[in-house]
Amino acid sequence: MNKNYYAILMAGGVGSRFWPVSTAEFPKQFHDMLGAGETLIQKTFSRLSKLIPVENILILTNEKYNHIVLEQLPLVKQEQVLLEPAMRNTAPCILYASMKIKKQNPDAVMVVAPSDHWIEDELLFASNLQQCFDFCSSENALMTLGIQPTFPNTGFGYIEFDKTDNNAIKKVNQFREKPDYETAKSFLESGNFLWNGGIFIWSVKAISESFEKFQPQMNALFLKGWEAYNTEAEKEFIAQNYGLAENISIDYAVMEKAKNVYVLPATFDWNDLGTWGSLHEKLDKDENNNAVVNAMVFLENASDNIIRSDANKLIVIDGLTDYIIVDNKDTLLIYPKSKEQEIKGIVSQLKK
Repeated sequence: MNKNYYAILMAGGVGSRFWPVSTAEFPKQFHDMLGAGETLIQKTFSRLSKLIPVENILILTNEKYNHIVLEQLPLVKQEQVLLEPAMRNTAPCILYASMKIKKQNPDAVMVVAPSDHWIEDELLFASNLQQCFDFCSSENALMTLGIQPTFPNTGFGYIEFDKTDNNAIKKVNQFREKPDYETAKSFLESGNFLWNGGIFIWSVKAISESFEKFQPQMNALFLKGWEAYNTEAEKEFIAQNYGLAENISIDYAVMEKAKNVYVLPATFDWNDLGTWGSLHEKLDKDENNNAVVNAMVFLENASDNIIRSDANKLIVIDGLTDYIIVDNKDTLLIYPKSKEQEIKGIVSQLKK
């Protein structure tokens, strides 16, 4: 394995659209959402460790999830878990992790990956990632893996690449915000648009230069802790300074400003598992398109539903179509799949 390869695994999200299974105390990346015998973060860690030395995989998460990470990933040492004392979106935590890596290995090439996505063909993923690592090892490039769109999805951002570029790795023209349906249809018809899956690859040198150029204030803030990184003083520095960083995503902070951005159209199947509906797509289904996870069921006149239970309980359903039915310890959710984007709002209301 190449000792210069690193990974930053993003595991701080709450996943509120998967309520009531995913909660602020125990979010979706720590659940076995697919009923596959492994949690999402365990599957992601295993996938990355096929190419990247285990000791070079850093986990970025919230302080309150530290014990869950260490419990679910026994190969990970405490110093590999980077704890965010405040929620500040993706740019500050990526900068923090990049500085730690740079101090340890200035020749590092890294991938930044969400911990809660589903990827089916892991060999193809490894092949695509190797292609990106090779490119970023020799070029001053910021790279992303773009996902081939299969329908006009309005829930994803898009990456527009140069139509005239015949290389496997394409020059990015621009990032596009989540579109309306008609705009998404036009993107697909154009043939040079990919979904932005939030998987980034670059050398530590390239990302460091980009933060210096585009986020000088944030860069200066984290640079103050240079001597503390990878020492016992790091924790105190982060506790005192992390919350001072701007709340901004890596897309806005760097990717949309930089000119040296490239994309490799991914060849593996991918799903962001962002909603119950997207999970339904990936689960095995019965003859009526019902997906069942961890539940005993008796179904009559029921189709296109996703049914999940944590209890050893028989669930009887008659006359429901296209619903989310989730039964856990203290909540029962029966909700139309067509309104699943509103679940996040319900969680907010229940907190009041």
